[in-house]
Amino acid sequence: MSEYFRLTRTQTYSLVFALPLLLLYEAGAAYLSQTEEHSLRNGADVLLRTLLAAGGIQGTGAFAGVLLAAAAIVIFLERRRQKIPFRASYFVGMAMESVVYALLFGGIVGTLTQWVLHGASFALAVQESPMSTLPLRDAVVLSLGAGVYEELAFRVILVGGMFAVFRGSGLRRKRAGVFAAILAALMFSAFHYIGPYGDAWALQSFLFRALAGLAFSVLFLVRGFGVTAWTHALYDIFLFLVRGG
Repeated sequence: MSEYFRLTRTQTYSLVFALPLLLLYEAGAAYLSQTEEHSLRNGADVLLRTLLAAGGIQGTGAFAGVLLAAAAIVIFLERRRQKIPFRASYFVGMAMESVVYALLFGGIVGTLTQWVLHGASFALAVQESPMSTLPLRDAVVLSLGAGVYEELAFRVILVGGMFAVFRGSGLRRKRAGVFAAILAALMFSAFHYIGPYGDAWALQSFLFRALAGLAFSVLFLVRGFGVTAWTHALYDIFLFLVRGG
């Protein structure tokens, strides 16, 4: 088990494990763009594309190419530093972890929200989200995109970046991780009120999102990007199904 957790925490396993999630989302988004009047994209996806477009990188192919090239470089450099054997059973274990975490997070985050707000009906606030009115296939595609791009933006870039800054300023590792996780969770929650499919503002839903973001941040710091990305995607799908979408 120690070897399993050590290897699956590496960037190599995380990125390879997350690759099918990226491909499924891009394929789903491309399909929906051909069958619907407008292109449906996750908000974090749009944000990252806008930032890269400012640097001259435009188009779905170019954007996906940049992500794949960056992942390939990271994997290549890591495998040059250390021997990382590929074991199919480990990817199966990561998939099982993701399913378990997604189910646990739904119950834990909801329960904590209820406790903090003294029984406030957070479920009503979540159900009023425009996303709850989407067809199942659209919601699944957006959930897959959330797993990839929200984790890339809010965990890899934001949590990882703030963690590095806090460590560089002299904070101890645990304290730097706590500060980075909390700040990123608040920003992650606020992000869900932006755009046409954003939630209507409500304290209940903001706290619900913030606690979910905190859970994802902790999971990212402990288990890496791949497991967290799949957990997030499955969590969103389960949440949509529970809401009766």
